Amino acid sequence: MKSFSVLQFLKDKTILVTGATGFLAKIFVEKILRIQPNLKKLYFLIRAGDDKSAKQCMFREVIEKDLFRVLRDTWGDRLDSFILEKVAAVPGDILYEDLGIKDSNLKEEIYRQIDLVVNVAAITKFDERYDALLDTNTMGAFHVLSFAKNCAKIQMLVHLSTAYMCGEKSGLIPENSFTMGEMVKWPRKLDIMAEKQLVEQKLNQLQTTGAAEDEVTSIMKDLGTERFQYRVY
Repeated sequence: MKSFSVLQFLKDKTILVTGATGFLAKIFVEKILRIQPNLKKLYFLIRAGDDKSAKQCMFREVIEKDLFRVLRDTWGDRLDSFILEKVAAVPGDILYEDLGIKDSNLKEEIYRQIDLVVNVAAITKFDERYDALLDTNTMGAFHVLSFAKNCAKIQMLVHLSTAYMCGEKSGLIPENSFTMGEMVKWPRKLDIMAEKQLVEQKLNQLQTTGAAEDEVTSIMKDLGTERFQYRVY
C-alpha cells in the first residue's frame, strides 16, 4: 500500500460535518483546525432556523468552549477571523431530505465543493424512543448518504456509529462489507421500511386511544428495547 498522510489528505479539502455541536464532532473539528489550518473549508450542519441562529450556535456551542483553548492561545485575537474564513455554519437537519438545507444556492455550492462528508449526528442514549432513534440514527444516516451521492467531487464519506457495536466479539474486527438489511448474528434481513411502518402503526394506535404524552414516550421506549432484542439476540 502507498503511504497515506492524513494531514496531506486534508490540505485544501472542503468538509461537511453533521452533528457539529455534539461531543465527538467538536473534538474532530478542533483537531482538524489545529493540525491542518490549510484546509479549504468546513461546513457545519447545525439545527437552526436561519443563518444567523446557526452562526450564533456554532460560536456558543463549539468555538467558545474550553476545548478550543489551544487554538485561542495559538491564534489569539485572530481566531475569530480564522474561524469565519474556514468555517461556515449551515442551518439544517439530517432528519430531512437534502439535510433540510433550504437555501438552494448554498446547497448547490456545497454539492460542488465537498470532498469529504463526516456524519457524527446521532442519538446516543440507549433508552430513547424507538421512533426518534429510527428517524435519526437510521433514516438520518440514509439522508446523509443520499446527500453525499450528489456531491460532484466527493472522495470519502465517514460515518461514526455509536459505541459497543461489536457486541460479544473481541480482538481485531475487520470492516467487512454488508448488503442492505444484513445483520451480524442472524441470517434474516432487517427491513427498515417495515420498521418505520411498525412505528407509525403503534403511534396511530396510541393516538386513537388518546394516550398521554408520557405514556406514549414510555411505550415507544419499550418498543425500542423489544426491537433491539429481536435484532440482536
